[in-house]
Amino acid sequence: MSRSSARLRRGVATAAALGALVVPLAAAPSLSAPLTAGSPSPSPAGPDVHALTPEVTRQIDDAVQRVMREADVPGVTVGIWTPDKGDYVRSFGVADKSDRRRMSPDLYMRIGSETKTFTVTALLQLVDQGKVGLDDPIGRYIDGVPNGDRITLRQLADMRSGLFNYSEDPGFFKALTSDPERSFTPQQLLDYSFKHPVQFQPGAKFSYCNTNLILLGLLVEQRSGQSLGDYIQQHVVDPAGMTRTSFPKGAEFPKPHAQGYTDQTADGKVAKTAGWNPSWGWAAGAMISDLEDLRTWSRTVATGRFPDGERMVSPATQRERLTTPPTGYPGAGYGLGIFDVHGWIGHNGSLPGYESLTVYLPSARTSLVILLNTDIAHDGEEPSTLFGKAVTEVVSPDHVYELPAQHTGH
Repeated sequence: MSRSSARLRRGVATAAALGALVVPLAAAPSLSAPLTAGSPSPSPAGPDVHALTPEVTRQIDDAVQRVMREADVPGVTVGIWTPDKGDYVRSFGVADKSDRRRMSPDLYMRIGSETKTFTVTALLQLVDQGKVGLDDPIGRYIDGVPNGDRITLRQLADMRSGLFNYSEDPGFFKALTSDPERSFTPQQLLDYSFKHPVQFQPGAKFSYCNTNLILLGLLVEQRSGQSLGDYIQQHVVDPAGMTRTSFPKGAEFPKPHAQGYTDQTADGKVAKTAGWNPSWGWAAGAMISDLEDLRTWSRTVATGRFPDGERMVSPATQRERLTTPPTGYPGAGYGLGIFDVHGWIGHNGSLPGYESLTVYLPSARTSLVILLNTDIAHDGEEPSTLFGKAVTEVVSPDHVYELPAQHTGH
């Protein structure tokens, strides 16, 4: 099997262990105490983040351009926002290699596994409404799930279910790469998973799995009476004021958007992906957004409050979300559809042609968003992770976003 096919089968969003449609999430054996929910601290940004002076800005520019050269990334946009130490928003490279159109901050991008943060938010709102309980078994609501009488909603959301990841199934890989514009139904995705035995008993360990989110998406639809996309739009995206974020029904992609480039193809050759159908990611990875909306989301999802101060989820539920048990990777933990990597709270995303990283550092009330138009790994590492590390080494040296390289050739 080619390196690219192995990576896709693990979950397209495979990243250094946690986030893409296979999350590049690395979590640590020793974990920091759970974050507390509630209002952000009124104190100004502390020493955890350097002021974005001209010299620091130059260092960020240099770091981003170095990663671009080394990883052969066509285009990238980086946004950093601090309360009183300045902002940084810059794009580098091209959005489309064919016409050399420049990358720019206003482009729509596919955000892959960052979709998980929205789907799990919907779940947590249903918990607050008393429509489901985090420790309910999924089998109470959906029939036919292996170990469904034992796997809880919590274990689906924190990636400890033991279910087989459908995106690792050879048949799924063949179906997707033979016709990237085809549409998959949630049940078809589950079928790829459920023909495999469970990988381990529920709760035994962390294992990133897109199957978990498909089940949670179906649960949201069942208990809310709305389609998942409509629910997220009405109860999450609109209240957050995120006007350029959407859950597509098919392959539609608002303009202007960047062209994507991937090697996750049947023959391993690089292909353009803007027209590929993300339905195969659905609740785990189908959404679209842009830089400014993801800036808003970084703070919203990490604090549990909408920008107007209203609570998105209750303080108790937010505390549950931000309890991030270790995943086996140094420096990070994974909670309910969200990770903590050396203090940065959020998620990354990756699917063919696109990668993203949206994180928030509560101690400094600082947001970081990185968007790029390729998912082609460099020396086994996700490019979004390389950018995240390079930028945070400059901006927050005590809180470096770092995930171990994940081998893709097995």
